[in-house]
Amino acid sequence: MKKSPMPPKLGESGRALWRQVAEEFAIDEHERLVLVRACRTLDLIDQLQAVVDREGLIAESSQGSRAHPALTEMRQQQLVLVRLLKTLRLEFGEQQQAKPTTLRSVGA
Repeated sequence: MKKSPMPPKLGESGRALWRQVAEEFAIDEHERLVLVRACRTLDLIDQLQAVVDREGLIAESSQGSRAHPALTEMRQQQLVLVRLLKTLRLEFGEQQQAKPTTLRSVGA
């Protein structure tokens, strides 16, 4: 099985995840679709974090202060990311290195 090409329009984090997994391991079409979704989800989490960094943790409205809505969405996307990575059977350590437990090495 040959390396799967990186999909277009991935952000920095999505590209890094893709390189960690797809360029080292041979993935089938189902795994590729899941990995693409995980990469895009990771990029979305980065975008949501940028909103929170720019606007702050608290959103003011006519009804008072509350947690910024991007925080809730970020938490939801983090749960999605964990599920996608579990589907691929990936584990990440402190250095954020992918350690696939079932994916085949390229050339295997």
